[in-house]
Formats: sequence, structure tokens, C-alpha cells
Amino acid sequence: MSVDKDVQKRGNFCCELCGSEEANTAYAVPSSPGNKAAHHIWVCPTCLNQMNNIETADANHWRCLNDSIWSEEPAVKVVSWRMLHKLKQLDWTQDLIDIAYLDEETMEWAKASGDDINPDDVVKHLDCYGAVLHNGDNVVLTKTLEVKGATFNATVGTVVRKIHLVADNPEQIEGRVNNSMIVILTKYVKKSSS
Repeated sequence: MSVDKDVQKRGNFCCELCGSEEANTAYAVPSSPGNKAAHHIWVCPTCLNQMNNIETADANHWRCLNDSIWSEEPAVKVVSWRMLHKLKQLDWTQDLIDIAYLDEETMEWAKASGDDINPDDVVKHLDCYGAVLHNGDNVVLTKTLEVKGATFNATVGTVVRKIHLVADNPEQIEGRVNNSMIVILTKYVKKSSS
């Protein structure tokens, strides 16, 4: 039996998210650990279109997640959990996220897409003017800095090329000055276009 037929039969010929009898697609769940029927869900055109174009999502349509998040099928739970995170701006979704239960393996699969990551929670390194810094950027020192453990100062106007961000500290970057790798506070640098 093909994957499509298996998934269609499992869904009882209805959308596994909203229950619509117009379901006609075996949707391969992104970031799945495989490509078997267990990694697909049977969906209707409405769910599929809105999953692929989240800005067109109809909040009332997605009330179906109240039921689908409790499905016995891990793939259905994964897609439901991801949709809840994509629709976090709706007042009812956070309550459902808080009470939904996914076992450890299913939760790992659900989080593999990164839909639960809030862009506001991502650590950002900002220069003295608020510009976002990235690994490999060039910066210019806006203040002469005393370099601890070295016999030189990093003078104002020095260009530090191909910086590295300190992952756990948004106020620090690393860069090479006078052939020495030093830690620099982001408040003393300006992002350079060169």
C-alpha cells in the first residue's frame, strides 16, 4: 500500500486536523525523522493552504487544534503543536500550548522546525547605535580600549575584521587587533560597511 493510501485510510478519509471530508493530500510533516506514513498527515485544501501561508490563517478554522492536539497520531500532534506556535498571537492558543502533552520523542520532532522559537528571545548583539551584529562583520572601535594582558591599547578608529559573537553574552564580541584575539564590548563598536 502507498503512503497516500495508508495515510488516507488512517485519517478515515477526513482531514486529520479539522475533520473535513474534503481532505485529499498526504502532507509530509517538515523536519520528520523519516518518510513513512507515520511522518505524514491527511489534510484538506483549507488546512494545507493556511499552513503554507500562515498570514492567511483563519483563527476560527484553527479552533480545530483543540481536538487535533490530543490525537493518538504523533504526526498530527506535531503539526497541531507547530500551528499553535505559529498562531501564538491568538488569545486561546497559549492556554492550549500550556496543557498539551507530547511525549519526549514527539516534542523533539515538533521542535525540530523551530516554530516555537520567539524571535524576540533570540540573543542579539547590537553595536553602539543599535545595529545588529553578525559573525563575520567588520566593526570600528568608537573608544580607545585598554587590552588586559597585552602591551598595547586598541585605539579609537581601529577596524576589527571578521568578528565572532560571544554566544552566551550579547554584550561581547571577539576580534583580532594587532594579531591578538581580544574580547570587545559591543557598546564600544560601530558596524562597518567595509
